[in-house]
Amino acid sequence: MSFAVASFETLGQSLFTQNPELWAREVLADADGLGRYGLIFLLAAIPLLEILVVIPLGVGLGSAPIAVAIAAFLGNVLPIYGIIAAHERIEAYLGRRRDSTEPSKRRQRAKELWDTYGLPGLAVASPIVTGVHLAAVFALGLGSNRRATALWMTASIAAWTVVITVASVFALSAIQSII
Repeated sequence: MSFAVASFETLGQSLFTQNPELWAREVLADADGLGRYGLIFLLAAIPLLEILVVIPLGVGLGSAPIAVAIAAFLGNVLPIYGIIAAHERIEAYLGRRRDSTEPSKRRQRAKELWDTYGLPGLAVASPIVTGVHLAAVFALGLGSNRRATALWMTASIAAWTVVITVASVFALSAIQSII
């Protein structure tokens, strides 16, 4: 038991002292078989990593691309459903933290972006711009319907998963042909 606790403490410490991408590569490289796919699932749920990092790492380390895509998609989309389910509690917490009724400049800018691009634009851009977790909180905080948020975020994550997986496979194939 103490070995498992010490290992998780070491992993957690190295995540915050190293580059997250390097840390994820080390963790995935040390795993094999189903354990690697389980780690891909878990790492895809971490906001610093998500699918943009995890899929290329999994494919690059020689894991089956379709299995990597499925594990990464599920690991990235399931926390979104949790965020949507807990929205009222999150909003109540954030509402208590706001000191004034006057919106901040940051919030005003976010509202302007929201008014320009809406939920579809946010969902499509979120893996690159903000991360899907923050985008879901943002969308819900600006009044988006829970069901629409779930639909758009799921569709966006699915599309990005396919694009990133295909790009990773082609990139790995090109690198292998050069070498």
